[in-house]
Order: sequence, then structure tokens, then C-alpha cells
Amino acid sequence: MIELKVPDMTCGHCVATITRAVKEVDAAGSVEVDLPAHRVRIASAHAPAEFVSAITEAGYTPTVVPAH
Repeated sequence: MIELKVPDMTCGHCVATITRAVKEVDAAGSVEVDLPAHRVRIASAHAPAEFVSAITEAGYTPTVVPAH
């Protein structure tokens, strides 16, 4: 499970844009968005950096949340 913090994700449009960016990297991956917490959880075998890059290209500033 990859967890990203996206502090500039503020609305439903942001959620849709970020979900689309994740699906472009891995169409089979699952995406779970917690808008109030500004968190995106992704279940995928792809590297976290691929998702960070795609979401950055979509106009946001994601950072990887270290696993506990």
C-alpha cells in the first residue's frame, strides 16, 4: 500500500483529477482518497515515485507518507 499526502487537494474535482492520474499509471490499481485528511492510498505494484510524478504533472504536490 502506497500512501501519499496531497495538501493542495481540496475538492471533488481534485479527487477526480488525482484518481485519473493514478489510473493512468496503473489502470488495475485501487485508489482510496481521504479528502479531509488530504491522503491518497494506492494499492499497486508500481513504484511510489511513478504516482508522485503523475500527480505532480496533474498540478499537485504529493509526498510519500512513510510506512509505520
